Amino acid sequence: MAQSTEARSLAPRLGAWVEDGGRVRWRVWAPGHQQVDVVVYGADDQVTRTLPLTPEPQGCFGGVLDGQGAGLRYKLRLDGGDPFPDPWSRSQPQGVHGPSEVVVADHLWTDLHWKGPDPQALVIYEVHVGTATPEGTFEAFIPKLTHLRELGVNTLELLPVASFPGARNWGYDGVDLFAPQATYGGPKGLRRLIDAAHAHGIAVLIDAVYNHFGPDGNYLGAYSPHYFTNHHHTPWGDAVNYDSEGSPFVRSLVLSNVEMWIRDYHADGLRLDAAHALVDDGQPHLLAEIVERAHAAANGRRVVVIAEDERNERKLVTPVKDGGYGLDGVWADDLHHQLRRAFAGDHEGYYQDYTGSADDLAATLRQGWFYQGQKSRNLGHARGTSSKGLAPWHFVHCIQNHDQVGNRPFGNRLSEDVSPAAFRAMSTLLLLSPFTPLLFMGQEWNARTPFLYFTDHNAELGRLVTEGRRKEFAGFSRFKGEQVPDPQDRDTFTRSTLDWNEPERPEHLGVLGLYKELLRLRASEPVLTNRQGTHDARALGPDAVMLERRAEGDTVLVIVNIRGSLVHALPPHASAGIVLWSESPRFGGSVEGSPLTGNIVRLDGPSAAVVKLRE
Repeated sequence: MAQSTEARSLAPRLGAWVEDGGRVRWRVWAPGHQQVDVVVYGADDQVTRTLPLTPEPQGCFGGVLDGQGAGLRYKLRLDGGDPFPDPWSRSQPQGVHGPSEVVVADHLWTDLHWKGPDPQALVIYEVHVGTATPEGTFEAFIPKLTHLRELGVNTLELLPVASFPGARNWGYDGVDLFAPQATYGGPKGLRRLIDAAHAHGIAVLIDAVYNHFGPDGNYLGAYSPHYFTNHHHTPWGDAVNYDSEGSPFVRSLVLSNVEMWIRDYHADGLRLDAAHALVDDGQPHLLAEIVERAHAAANGRRVVVIAEDERNERKLVTPVKDGGYGLDGVWADDLHHQLRRAFAGDHEGYYQDYTGSADDLAATLRQGWFYQGQKSRNLGHARGTSSKGLAPWHFVHCIQNHDQVGNRPFGNRLSEDVSPAAFRAMSTLLLLSPFTPLLFMGQEWNARTPFLYFTDHNAELGRLVTEGRRKEFAGFSRFKGEQVPDPQDRDTFTRSTLDWNEPERPEHLGVLGLYKELLRLRASEPVLTNRQGTHDARALGPDAVMLERRAEGDTVLVIVNIRGSLVHALPPHASAGIVLWSESPRFGGSVEGSPLTGNIVRLDGPSAAVVKLRE
């Protein structure tokens, strides 16, 4: 039974924190247990003392230890059994099975004047910390911030950084929400990265996973049976309990985590993983409370909350006052799927729901997402709602992201499935549309390094993951007979590390120049920056599409040819000028001449021409 509105998320503070005078206070939620002890460890990992906690209301246990402070390492023992890490731990320096560590937010921030990102002007760059540099740490990425700033990126999105088992993982197997991964540099490293990003004018979003917990190192169930519920089910099993008995504590786990990222780490917002799997039958919905808590924790700074959600539900970005959840944005993958079908020919799995036709591409560009209530063959039911009236910036579009690369069996990027010309054309459409663009690390130079699925689980779990991964792709015709790389093999991880020497090579330098020019245009061309402007899209025959951006009497056309030849006549009364040509040699193309002659645009093969019209 759902809790009352007033009590849905009310719970006392949990975890361990340092109070005035340097003493440490603990509070543990362990309903049904008779005794909870804090087991303190010394530098040699030997137990130095045990502190019995006192029973408190609502199934909690609490206590204080004087003369201690930051750096204290401990575990919690339930009813005299083996000690476990604290599920509300702020640091796990020895991994998810090791002792928890008491930390304080003692970073000397330099971002006093940072105001946060403009949600209507985001250019997002998605990064996996462990493979973004050879070192694989937060601090190792700081020197790359100059590259992002010069590129034209203003928002860095970090794949999940909450502690996960082992040293190698995408982050979606996290089990300690509050503890930044130790192998990435832990709490200190993350704070330094965010502070440095703000100094470069770059916002930072944290990818937060609240729909499930990883299978290894998840000790929540040892403390309470109410962290999960069998009233709802997800692809990961029983759902996290957001609406049944004990749910105020579980909701508080999430909302306190939201608050911590924004307040203690100065993060500029969140990307919520698989929000469609956050099952909550009560009111207010957890999503609305996440948004509210994020803004409250920002203390006047601007923050953004974006959801990955496959449902195409307008309610996600509808203001709370109008019956929605009030999120700023939603991942809208329909454009990615249409473009892959059009240029790469993908047709299995969820791609069977997309034609990649010029008409369907144009519809997706007009609407933000394609499915608005039509039946999905892949899902077997209707999907989506109308997007009419929703501002384009609410939709996050991409031509590749960690999922669309890494969930292919060989982690191959778009560069291996489409020609360089097609990649340039798709990139032009992505970056000059009115929607919020997301780039996956290395995309700006058309990186060749794969991004494979990798894990570092214990031997038994690792074996099951490897078998499951290979079974997953056994039914796909294009992968038959090929051995899917072992996620547990360290080489699978190291092969996924970005090669920062690539951008200097001739075959990549032109693409990087294209991305810089496209993002410069996006930020400076009046037609593209005018927030009162409008946009439209239409097919130009079966194999080309035209996106129109209009503002104050001027028009910018993005004409994209998929295949074959296109001859398109522009309005005879307009003055037309070429703004950008994707096949220019300076971008890696091989066509010296302009595609525009008078008012006629001629395109051969995959390509994109950007034309400005003045009446």
